[in-house]
Amino acid sequence: MAICRLTIRGAPYGLQARVRSTNDDVLACIEICLNILSESKYQREIEVATDLARAAGAVLLRHYYSPFLVEQKINALNEIEEVTAADREANELIVSRLLREFPDDGILAEESSDTEQRLTKDRVWLIDPMDGTKNFVQRDGDFAVQIGLAVGGESIAGVVYQPVRGVLYRAERGHGAWIEEAEKPAARMAVSKQIETTEMILASSRSHRSSRMERVVREFGFKKEMRRGSVGVKIGLIAEQQADLYLHLSPGTKQWDTCAPEIILEEAGGRLTDLFGRPLRYNGLRIDNRNGVVGTNGVAHAMVIESLAPLLREFGREPV
Repeated sequence: MAICRLTIRGAPYGLQARVRSTNDDVLACIEICLNILSESKYQREIEVATDLARAAGAVLLRHYYSPFLVEQKINALNEIEEVTAADREANELIVSRLLREFPDDGILAEESSDTEQRLTKDRVWLIDPMDGTKNFVQRDGDFAVQIGLAVGGESIAGVVYQPVRGVLYRAERGHGAWIEEAEKPAARMAVSKQIETTEMILASSRSHRSSRMERVVREFGFKKEMRRGSVGVKIGLIAEQQADLYLHLSPGTKQWDTCAPEIILEEAGGRLTDLFGRPLRYNGLRIDNRNGVVGTNGVAHAMVIESLAPLLREFGREPV
Protein backbone atom coordinates (compact mmCIF):
# COMPACT_ATOMS: atom_id res chain seq x y z
CA MET A 1 0.00 0.00 0.00
CA ALA A 2 1.19 3.52 -0.78
CA ILE A 3 0.27 6.80 0.88
CA CYS A 4 -1.06 9.41 -1.49
CA ARG A 5 -0.51 12.93 -0.18
CA LEU A 6 -1.99 15.19 -2.81
CA THR A 7 -1.67 18.95 -2.62
CA ILE A 8 -3.18 21.07 -5.38
CA ARG A 9 -1.62 24.51 -5.63
CA GLY A 10 -4.29 27.16 -5.45
CA ALA A 11 -6.90 24.67 -4.20
CA PRO A 12 -9.56 26.18 -1.97
CA TYR A 13 -8.62 26.33 1.70
CA GLY A 14 -5.29 24.55 1.16
CA LEU A 15 -6.98 21.36 -0.02
CA GLN A 16 -5.00 18.24 0.80
CA ALA A 17 -6.00 14.62 0.35
CA ARG A 18 -4.30 11.66 2.00
CA VAL A 19 -5.29 8.03 1.34
CA ARG A 20 -3.65 4.65 1.72
CA SER A 21 -3.96 3.40 -1.77
CA THR A 22 -2.99 1.41 -4.79
CA ASN A 23 -2.13 3.24 -7.98
CA ASP A 24 -5.79 3.02 -9.04
CA ASP A 25 -6.80 4.67 -5.78
CA VAL A 26 -4.31 7.48 -6.37
CA LEU A 27 -6.08 8.26 -9.64
CA ALA A 28 -9.42 8.17 -7.84
CA CYS A 29 -8.00 10.50 -5.19
CA ILE A 30 -6.93 12.97 -7.86
CA GLU A 31 -10.36 12.84 -9.51
CA ILE A 32 -12.14 13.45 -6.19
CA CYS A 33 -9.91 16.41 -5.35
CA LEU A 34 -10.38 17.96 -8.77
CA ASN A 35 -14.14 17.62 -8.41
CA ILE A 36 -14.00 19.39 -5.05
CA LEU A 37 -11.82 22.08 -6.58
CA SER A 38 -14.34 22.70 -9.36
CA GLU A 39 -17.11 23.28 -6.82
CA SER A 40 -15.41 26.42 -5.51
CA LYS A 41 -16.98 29.02 -7.76
CA TYR A 42 -15.15 32.00 -6.29
CA GLN A 43 -11.77 30.41 -5.62
CA ARG A 44 -9.84 32.90 -7.74
CA GLU A 45 -11.64 35.84 -6.16
CA ILE A 46 -10.80 34.59 -2.65
CA GLU A 47 -7.16 34.02 -3.61
CA VAL A 48 -6.80 37.52 -5.08
CA ALA A 49 -8.61 39.12 -2.13
CA THR A 50 -6.43 37.23 0.36
CA ASP A 51 -3.22 38.28 -1.40
CA LEU A 52 -4.43 41.88 -1.56
CA ALA A 53 -5.51 41.98 2.08
CA ARG A 54 -2.07 40.82 3.20
CA ALA A 55 -0.29 43.23 0.85
CA ALA A 56 -2.47 46.14 2.00
CA GLY A 57 -1.87 45.08 5.59
CA ALA A 58 1.87 45.36 5.03
CA VAL A 59 1.33 48.91 3.73
CA LEU A 60 -0.66 49.81 6.83
CA LEU A 61 1.98 48.37 9.16
CA ARG A 62 4.73 50.35 7.47
CA HIS A 63 2.86 53.55 8.29
CA TYR A 64 1.69 52.29 11.70
CA TYR A 65 5.24 51.90 12.99
CA SER A 66 6.34 55.28 11.59
CA PRO A 67 5.32 58.88 12.28
CA PHE A 68 2.22 59.83 10.24
CA LEU A 69 -0.14 62.75 9.78
CA VAL A 70 -3.84 62.55 10.55
CA GLU A 71 -6.08 64.51 8.21
CA GLN A 72 -9.82 65.13 8.06
CA LYS A 73 -12.08 64.41 5.12
CA ILE A 74 -15.72 64.93 4.22
CA ASN A 75 -17.18 61.58 3.20
CA ALA A 76 -20.01 60.84 0.77
CA LEU A 77 -22.58 61.49 3.52
CA ASN A 78 -21.02 64.87 4.40
CA GLU A 79 -19.60 63.49 7.65
CA ILE A 80 -16.17 64.49 8.97
CA GLU A 81 -13.83 61.54 9.34
CA GLU A 82 -10.16 60.93 10.01
CA VAL A 83 -7.96 59.70 7.19
CA THR A 84 -4.26 59.00 6.73
CA ALA A 85 -1.88 58.36 3.86
CA ALA A 86 -2.02 54.69 4.88
CA ASP A 87 -5.75 54.54 4.08
CA ARG A 88 -5.19 56.02 0.64
CA GLU A 89 -2.15 53.94 -0.26
CA ALA A 90 -3.80 50.67 0.76
CA ASN A 91 -6.96 51.65 -1.11
CA GLU A 92 -5.04 52.36 -4.32
CA LEU A 93 -3.19 49.05 -4.08
CA ILE A 94 -6.41 47.06 -3.70
CA VAL A 95 -8.51 48.91 -6.26
CA SER A 96 -5.88 49.00 -9.01
CA ARG A 97 -5.30 45.25 -8.90
CA LEU A 98 -9.01 44.38 -8.71
CA LEU A 99 -9.57 46.49 -11.81
CA ARG A 100 -6.85 44.52 -13.61
CA GLU A 101 -8.02 41.11 -12.41
CA PHE A 102 -11.78 41.68 -12.77
CA PRO A 103 -12.26 44.56 -15.23
CA ASP A 104 -15.98 43.92 -15.68
CA ASP A 105 -16.80 44.22 -11.97
CA GLY A 106 -17.98 47.29 -10.13
CA ILE A 107 -16.10 48.77 -7.17
CA LEU A 108 -17.23 50.66 -4.07
CA ALA A 109 -14.20 51.61 -1.99
CA GLU A 110 -14.04 54.01 0.93
CA GLU A 111 -11.16 56.10 -0.38
CA SER A 112 -12.20 56.13 -4.05
CA SER A 113 -14.60 58.45 -5.81
CA ASP A 114 -17.97 56.76 -6.15
CA THR A 115 -20.00 56.79 -9.34
CA GLU A 116 -23.36 55.29 -10.21
CA GLN A 117 -21.68 53.07 -12.81
CA ARG A 118 -21.36 50.33 -10.18
CA LEU A 119 -25.18 50.21 -9.94
CA THR A 120 -25.23 48.68 -13.42
CA LYS A 121 -22.98 45.80 -12.31
CA ASP A 122 -24.13 42.46 -10.92
CA ARG A 123 -20.75 41.83 -9.27
CA VAL A 124 -19.37 44.57 -7.05
CA TRP A 125 -16.33 44.66 -4.77
CA LEU A 126 -16.79 46.56 -1.49
CA ILE A 127 -13.51 47.67 0.02
CA ASP A 128 -12.51 49.25 3.29
CA PRO A 129 -8.72 49.53 3.08
CA MET A 130 -8.59 50.26 6.82
CA ASP A 131 -11.65 49.62 8.94
CA GLY A 132 -10.81 51.30 12.22
CA THR A 133 -8.78 54.38 11.29
CA LYS A 134 -9.39 55.79 14.80
CA ASN A 135 -7.82 52.66 16.24
CA PHE A 136 -4.90 52.98 13.85
CA VAL A 137 -4.37 56.56 15.02
CA GLN A 138 -4.59 55.48 18.65
CA ARG A 139 -2.23 52.59 17.89
CA ASP A 140 -4.33 50.00 19.72
CA GLY A 141 -4.08 47.46 16.89
CA ASP A 142 -7.84 47.15 16.27
CA PHE A 143 -7.96 47.88 12.55
CA ALA A 144 -8.46 45.60 9.58
CA VAL A 145 -8.37 45.39 5.79
CA GLN A 146 -11.80 44.34 4.47
CA ILE A 147 -12.49 43.13 0.94
CA GLY A 148 -15.94 41.77 0.11
CA LEU A 149 -17.63 40.65 -3.08
CA ALA A 150 -21.37 41.12 -3.56
CA VAL A 151 -23.30 39.43 -6.36
CA GLY A 152 -26.84 40.56 -7.02
CA GLY A 153 -26.67 42.68 -3.89
CA GLU A 154 -25.75 39.76 -1.60
CA SER A 155 -22.45 39.16 0.17
CA ILE A 156 -20.85 36.13 -1.50
CA ALA A 157 -17.16 36.14 -0.55
CA GLY A 158 -14.95 38.13 1.77
CA VAL A 159 -11.65 38.55 3.54
CA VAL A 160 -10.87 40.45 6.75
CA TYR A 161 -7.22 40.81 7.76
CA GLN A 162 -5.88 42.22 11.03
CA PRO A 163 -2.25 43.18 10.28
CA VAL A 164 -1.04 43.78 13.85
CA ARG A 165 -2.28 40.41 15.06
CA GLY A 166 -1.56 38.58 11.82
CA VAL A 167 -5.09 37.10 11.80
CA LEU A 168 -7.02 36.61 8.57
CA TYR A 169 -10.65 35.53 8.18
CA ARG A 170 -11.99 34.39 4.81
CA ALA A 171 -15.20 32.87 3.56
CA GLU A 172 -17.07 31.97 0.41
CA ARG A 173 -20.74 31.11 0.13
CA GLY A 174 -21.15 27.39 0.80
CA HIS A 175 -17.50 26.75 1.72
CA GLY A 176 -17.32 27.72 5.39
CA ALA A 177 -15.48 30.45 7.27
CA TRP A 178 -11.78 30.02 7.93
CA ILE A 179 -9.19 31.63 10.15
CA GLU A 180 -5.51 31.81 9.31
CA GLU A 181 -2.95 32.66 11.98
CA ALA A 182 0.83 32.77 11.77
CA GLU A 183 2.48 29.36 11.81
CA LYS A 184 -0.85 27.56 12.21
CA PRO A 185 -2.88 25.62 9.64
CA ALA A 186 -6.12 27.22 8.49
CA ALA A 187 -8.99 26.27 10.80
CA ARG A 188 -12.70 26.31 10.21
CA MET A 189 -14.72 28.63 12.45
CA ALA A 190 -18.09 27.97 14.08
CA VAL A 191 -20.22 30.21 16.27
CA SER A 192 -21.46 29.45 19.78
CA LYS A 193 -24.88 27.98 20.65
CA GLN A 194 -25.53 30.40 23.53
CA ILE A 195 -29.14 31.62 23.74
CA GLU A 196 -29.32 33.07 27.27
CA THR A 197 -28.71 36.81 27.04
CA THR A 198 -27.34 37.01 30.58
CA GLU A 199 -24.68 34.48 29.54
CA MET A 200 -23.94 36.04 26.15
CA ILE A 201 -20.79 38.06 25.53
CA LEU A 202 -21.34 41.37 23.76
CA ALA A 203 -18.78 42.59 21.23
CA SER A 204 -18.94 46.36 21.62
CA SER A 205 -17.10 49.49 20.55
CA ARG A 206 -14.10 50.89 22.39
CA SER A 207 -15.46 54.41 21.98
CA HIS A 208 -18.01 56.19 24.18
CA ARG A 209 -21.51 54.91 23.47
CA SER A 210 -24.93 56.54 23.48
CA SER A 211 -27.47 56.48 26.29
CA ARG A 212 -29.68 54.36 24.05
CA MET A 213 -27.00 51.71 23.73
CA GLU A 214 -26.53 51.80 27.51
CA ARG A 215 -30.26 51.14 27.83
CA VAL A 216 -30.06 48.16 25.49
CA VAL A 217 -27.18 46.68 27.48
CA ARG A 218 -29.14 47.02 30.72
CA GLU A 219 -32.33 45.53 29.26
CA PHE A 220 -30.53 42.52 27.83
CA GLY A 221 -28.58 41.99 31.04
CA PHE A 222 -25.20 41.35 29.45
CA LYS A 223 -22.65 40.55 32.12
CA LYS A 224 -19.55 40.56 29.95
CA GLU A 225 -18.31 42.63 27.02
CA MET A 226 -15.33 42.59 24.70
CA ARG A 227 -14.67 46.17 23.64
CA ARG A 228 -12.88 46.32 20.32
CA GLY A 229 -12.55 48.64 17.33
CA SER A 230 -13.19 47.55 13.74
CA VAL A 231 -16.58 46.13 12.72
CA GLY A 232 -14.77 43.22 11.10
CA VAL A 233 -12.85 42.52 14.29
CA LYS A 234 -16.01 42.50 16.41
CA ILE A 235 -17.93 40.27 14.03
CA GLY A 236 -14.88 38.00 13.82
CA LEU A 237 -15.08 37.53 17.59
CA ILE A 238 -18.53 35.98 17.12
CA ALA A 239 -17.26 33.69 14.36
CA GLU A 240 -14.45 32.60 16.71
CA GLN A 241 -16.82 31.97 19.65
CA GLN A 242 -15.15 34.69 21.69
CA ALA A 243 -18.41 36.68 21.64
CA ASP A 244 -22.05 35.98 20.83
CA LEU A 245 -23.59 39.29 19.78
CA TYR A 246 -22.79 42.64 18.16
CA LEU A 247 -25.16 45.62 17.96
CA HIS A 248 -24.78 48.93 16.16
CA LEU A 249 -27.81 51.13 16.69
CA SER A 250 -26.83 54.11 14.57
CA PRO A 251 -26.79 54.33 10.76
CA GLY A 252 -23.05 54.96 10.95
CA THR A 253 -21.76 51.76 9.34
CA LYS A 254 -21.28 51.65 5.58
CA GLN A 255 -21.70 48.85 3.08
CA TRP A 256 -17.93 48.31 2.95
CA ASP A 257 -17.91 47.87 6.75
CA THR A 258 -20.24 44.87 6.65
CA CYS A 259 -19.97 43.11 3.27
CA ALA A 260 -16.90 40.95 3.99
CA PRO A 261 -17.73 40.38 7.70
CA GLU A 262 -21.28 39.26 6.83
CA ILE A 263 -20.29 36.29 4.69
CA ILE A 264 -17.64 35.30 7.25
CA LEU A 265 -20.20 35.33 10.05
CA GLU A 266 -22.86 33.52 8.02
CA GLU A 267 -20.47 30.79 6.92
CA ALA A 268 -19.51 30.29 10.57
CA GLY A 269 -23.21 29.74 11.35
CA GLY A 270 -24.19 33.24 12.47
CA ARG A 271 -26.40 35.98 11.05
CA LEU A 272 -26.04 39.66 10.27
CA THR A 273 -29.14 41.78 9.55
CA ASP A 274 -30.44 45.24 10.23
CA LEU A 275 -32.05 46.07 13.60
CA PHE A 276 -35.42 44.90 12.29
CA GLY A 277 -34.18 41.51 11.13
CA ARG A 278 -34.16 42.44 7.46
CA PRO A 279 -31.27 41.38 5.20
CA LEU A 280 -28.51 43.83 4.39
CA ARG A 281 -28.21 44.73 0.72
CA TYR A 282 -25.09 45.81 -1.11
CA ASN A 283 -24.46 48.07 -4.07
CA GLY A 284 -27.36 50.38 -3.30
CA LEU A 285 -27.40 54.06 -4.14
CA ARG A 286 -26.95 54.95 -0.46
CA ILE A 287 -23.78 53.54 1.00
CA ASP A 288 -24.84 53.50 4.66
CA ASN A 289 -26.65 50.81 6.64
CA ARG A 290 -29.44 53.18 7.63
CA ASN A 291 -31.26 50.70 9.88
CA GLY A 292 -28.24 49.75 11.97
CA VAL A 293 -26.87 46.21 12.21
CA VAL A 294 -27.18 43.17 14.46
CA GLY A 295 -24.75 40.27 14.34
CA THR A 296 -25.39 37.11 16.35
CA ASN A 297 -24.50 33.44 16.61
CA GLY A 298 -27.60 32.67 14.57
CA VAL A 299 -29.54 30.56 17.08
CA ALA A 300 -30.23 33.65 19.20
CA HIS A 301 -30.97 35.99 16.30
CA ALA A 302 -34.78 35.84 16.27
CA MET A 303 -34.88 36.31 20.04
CA VAL A 304 -32.53 39.31 19.87
CA ILE A 305 -34.60 40.97 17.12
CA GLU A 306 -37.82 40.37 19.08
CA SER A 307 -36.30 41.76 22.28
CA LEU A 308 -35.00 44.83 20.45
CA ALA A 309 -38.38 45.69 18.91
CA PRO A 310 -39.99 47.42 21.94
CA LEU A 311 -36.80 49.38 22.61
CA LEU A 312 -36.65 50.56 19.01
CA ARG A 313 -40.26 51.70 19.21
CA GLU A 314 -39.44 53.58 22.41
CA PHE A 315 -36.51 55.23 20.62
CA GLY A 316 -38.79 56.21 17.74
CA ARG A 317 -36.90 54.03 15.30
CA GLU A 318 -38.71 52.73 12.25
CA PRO A 319 -37.26 50.92 9.23
CA VAL A 320 -36.38 53.20 6.32
